[in-house]
Amino acid sequence: MSVILPVHNASCWLEECLQAILDQDFTGSMELSVFDDASTDDSRKVLEGWRERMEERGISVVISGHNASRPGGVGFAKNKAVTQSSGQYLCFQDADDIMLPQRIRLQYETALLHPNSLIGCRVQRLPEGSTERYARWINALTQDQLIAQAYTSHGPTVVMPTWFCSRKLFLKVGSFDEGGKGVPEDLLFFYQLLRQGGCPLRVDRCLLVYRYHERAATHSVTEETIWKLRVDFLQERVLSRWQNFTIWNAGKQGRKLYRSLSPTNQRKVKAFCDVDENKIQKSFYTYEESEQRPKPKVPILHYKEAKGPFIICVKLDMTGGVLEENIKSLQLKEGTDYYHFN
Repeated sequence: MSVILPVHNASCWLEECLQAILDQDFTGSMELSVFDDASTDDSRKVLEGWRERMEERGISVVISGHNASRPGGVGFAKNKAVTQSSGQYLCFQDADDIMLPQRIRLQYETALLHPNSLIGCRVQRLPEGSTERYARWINALTQDQLIAQAYTSHGPTVVMPTWFCSRKLFLKVGSFDEGGKGVPEDLLFFYQLLRQGGCPLRVDRCLLVYRYHERAATHSVTEETIWKLRVDFLQERVLSRWQNFTIWNAGKQGRKLYRSLSPTNQRKVKAFCDVDENKIQKSFYTYEESEQRPKPKVPILHYKEAKGPFIICVKLDMTGGVLEENIKSLQLKEGTDYYHFN
């Protein structure tokens, strides 16, 4: 079992991260595979300082890296760490996070039973209370929602710092995108996993302390980059199967989704629906930017009068439960009658 640890200027976190790896209660064969991606701090020195302790515990250590003028990026570093590792199973660990003692054992046991699955876990956010909605979403998703909510703006439903899988599955999906800064390599890999028939799965235990800070690589990815990838994946996986559908939200986000769709999928939009009487009273949304003549006009209906299936462009967990109750009142099944997009 190989722990895959990409490192870039992480010396302030490495002591806690490495101690937690040393404290694992997993009794099988373990390896730590580290790739130092052009760190300019003393990360490499800290790593080498832990080699003897790891090896005394029976954990073999592989450390490599480069000192080019700029880092290759998260995807590049992960690929290098995977390539030089030898375990049949891969446990991805970010240098700024802390794994709990049972993590590797419980995820390994789950991976043995589900060889075609990407295994995650619940997390504890540090500092406590940071990204509260996001943390709640990570921990509350049901197994069905791990697939159904793959189109939301939160990214992979099994979050990257918790990933555990067989090497065989990783090689089947393919390596991480190495586009560097600004590329969501985790989301691209996750989408490819789903295309390949892989299944996201979560151990329903908190097995990772997931740190939030301003230096995290995720902050380099723009919302527009994520938006385009999500729209394309939604069109590929969902809208291609539907003859027509309704966009739930006649406001800014719903209209933006409509404008982002291909002409073929725009024609499938039979209506917008909403709860806002001011929007409903307008009766139609006119797509002014369209080159079609006459310009497309899409009806705006109350959600109770609209017909599914629906793409829901209202943020989850932001309406005091009103959105969720409205959906429930229509007796709709997520992943069949509707998908969340926001």
